[in-house]
Amino acid sequence: MVLDNHLLDVASLTDSGRRFGNVSSKIVYPESEDEVVALVTEANDTGKKLSIVSGGTKLGYGGTKSDYDLTLSLKKLSGIIEHTVGDMTVTVKPGTTVTELQTFLGQYNQMVSLDPSSPSTATIGGVIAANESGPKRLKYGSARDHVIGMRVVYANGKIIRTGGKVVKNVAGYDMNKLFIGSMGTLGVVTEITLKLRPIPKHKSLVILSVREEALDNLKAFTKLVQDSLLEPVSLELVTPSMAKRLIDRDEYCLLIALEDVKKSVQFQEVWIDQHKPEEVVMTAHPTPDYFWKTFSELAPNSLTDVGEYTHGVLKIGTKNLDVFPLLQECVRTHHEGRIKVEASGGAGHGLSTIILSGNDASVVDAIQHFQSFATALNGYAVVKHLPSELRKELTIWGEHDGLFKLYKGIKYKQDPNNTLNQQRFIGGI
Repeated sequence: MVLDNHLLDVASLTDSGRRFGNVSSKIVYPESEDEVVALVTEANDTGKKLSIVSGGTKLGYGGTKSDYDLTLSLKKLSGIIEHTVGDMTVTVKPGTTVTELQTFLGQYNQMVSLDPSSPSTATIGGVIAANESGPKRLKYGSARDHVIGMRVVYANGKIIRTGGKVVKNVAGYDMNKLFIGSMGTLGVVTEITLKLRPIPKHKSLVILSVREEALDNLKAFTKLVQDSLLEPVSLELVTPSMAKRLIDRDEYCLLIALEDVKKSVQFQEVWIDQHKPEEVVMTAHPTPDYFWKTFSELAPNSLTDVGEYTHGVLKIGTKNLDVFPLLQECVRTHHEGRIKVEASGGAGHGLSTIILSGNDASVVDAIQHFQSFATALNGYAVVKHLPSELRKELTIWGEHDGLFKLYKGIKYKQDPNNTLNQQRFIGGI
């Protein structure tokens, strides 16, 4: 059998799997698309259930199933397939890490404008499957905004191509969006084509710090920035507990990233200094790239979460300026002393990340509290990282919306045998 010829057990991944689920002790490592087709087809024909992983950083994200027959890891399906410098596109295999791709592109003064968590271990395939993004989503968007084409293997072994390899491809439906963010439940992505940007000529990170009593003034200034002609790359608000960890400052901080030609960046820095409230302290970070690298590694994942405390990570979506009351609630909860709470929120795009540390009960209680708080703000909350046993106690994707029946119908149409990542997505799809 094809599967027997590829079995390989790797301790680091299976140790994580025992705690976080979404993986089997039997792992297969295909090294080509043909092998993926053979493995998926055999599993589908024989009734086996496959979990699909890549780097293994997202085992704690979605799903409560831990009894898959096999895990198909895309870790060895890595590398650059094609890079067209003039067209500013790159085609890459899914097991390539974000850092590997950015390092390669840096030789040509180009980059993929993505800043997900854990870029040194997170793979392009995993980032696409989860539609990941970071603070710079404000200007650059999420993973969904950068993919222009993919090759996907359906559960029956059929290969399809979505999109194309050029940016100006507008024919037909945008099938890419069907697979991006679907957590590997609709097909196995074996090739991804991304559009690129030139590396900015100048980068700056302006940090505005303020105590809680003047937080409303910072909120008003944030709105002023959004109504101005400035083009910030990020407007990321962080709680005092996270700011203490990042820059040893126990205050709310607004992280304003600026990336452009030097004169434009300097003009925007002067504008910020002239218009900020008097209560706000403005500083410029000396090494923006190093800061954002540190920031990207703050949230634990299933490869790094090995401490004595239980950790949970929430992604909360609200209206953009509602990140202010949300982060204030994070600070209030943190000061209660039952659980450690660190949080950041995009005041331009409305996505917040909350990192929780404590015992099992306190983490579960805090997640339920913030899910209710997000609902009260007409937002949503998704559990991005948590041990599998605790995920079973929670509604990890929040309440179903009106599109759930559509998601369920698409899953049944593309994978009627539930071969791929069963129960990994919304509502146990």
